[in-house]
Amino acid sequence: MNSQPQGYANHAKFQPVIHFFLLPVLLANFILCVVWAVRHPGFQTVWMVVMAVALLVLMPLLRLNPLKVQDRVIRLEERVRLAALLPEPLKARIPELSVDQLIGLRFASDAELPALAARAMNEKLDRKQIKQAIQNWRPDDWRL
Repeated sequence: MNSQPQGYANHAKFQPVIHFFLLPVLLANFILCVVWAVRHPGFQTVWMVVMAVALLVLMPLLRLNPLKVQDRVIRLEERVRLAALLPEPLKARIPELSVDQLIGLRFASDAELPALAARAMNEKLDRKQIKQAIQNWRPDDWRL
């Protein structure tokens, strides 16, 4: 956990093992495999390049697939939260909110959620605009 409270400026997460170790190692591996294949052409060296490309393609999936699952959970969680906190006229409009809007709204405090949700629906705010409009940030320390 961070020593300072979470807010718009510091809510994005980096996973050091993926971003600062795995990605550079896989990029270096790809470059070395290409250099080796050019200097020593043959089936095995070409196959090494193919495998290096496969590993590079696999790398973003290690990050994106868990985030997609988490987005689905956030969508469900925020719809339940909105159903509990919104006044009756707005409850019927919950399906109008996109997944991106729901993801942005999850950081809003319970007190400001109804007004911000209504504004997001009426003004078609995107995720970034919603996050920037939040006054009382509700941290999500479990986000991947």
